[in-house]
Amino acid sequence: MARKRGGKQRTQKPQNGDAGAEPASENRKKRKKRKKGDEQPDSLVEWVKSIAIAVVLFLFLRTFIVQTFIITSGSMEETLLVGDMLVVNRLALGSRIPGTSLRIPGYSSPDFGDVIVFDPPHDDTLKLIKRLVGMGGDTLEMRSRVLYRNGTALDEPYVTHHNEPDDRDYVMDWQRDHLTSDVNRATYSPSRDDWGPLVIPEDRYFMLGDNRERSYDSRYWGLLERWRLEGRAVFIYYAYNGESYRPFPWLREVRWGRVGDRVR
Repeated sequence: MARKRGGKQRTQKPQNGDAGAEPASENRKKRKKRKKGDEQPDSLVEWVKSIAIAVVLFLFLRTFIVQTFIITSGSMEETLLVGDMLVVNRLALGSRIPGTSLRIPGYSSPDFGDVIVFDPPHDDTLKLIKRLVGMGGDTLEMRSRVLYRNGTALDEPYVTHHNEPDDRDYVMDWQRDHLTSDVNRATYSPSRDDWGPLVIPEDRYFMLGDNRERSYDSRYWGLLERWRLEGRAVFIYYAYNGESYRPFPWLREVRWGRVGDRVR
């Protein structure tokens, strides 16, 4: 006869590791939360550092290397039009250190024909852009709208003229202090289209707008000192019809053909 196998069913006891499974999982979650909490302040500090470095670099570049300039008047037409946005090289001519009279020298000097952004002597709140036509030692004069430099009539293909009557202004009387010796200062009466000859002193600069009959320039407010020169215009990085009355002309009336043009 076969014997019945008797006995109670055995049950397995939980292993030590199984008994602690739930608490261990909770501990890991708590450790992760603590790590995330520790990382948040560090991430915030790094973010603030990155922003601060970006701001410092931007200010440094804008103060000493390059700046942007937008044309808001027609005094340089057709070379520059209202709505043209320019990149200006400040490094070329050197830059003043803000808040001081010190100047970092540039790698080049102003030259005849340069289109330059500068601080005008008649208004401290403005920055203007004109063409440099006279430097220290030059003799300049204008006869019937033709500019003469050192006795030679200049070929200026960039100049625009309009059929407008000549203009005389008492503010042009500053020119009497720089006339050549053969001109009678007492009877000298300059106008927009006829003036000089003037001898430009050393370290002084004479600026004219290319739109000659519609430019308020050195003929009126005088000569520039070297420290007033801000930078040389390089190229047009964006352009739109700045004289348009339509909404959003900077989107609807972009002058794509001028974008990227060098300023000459």
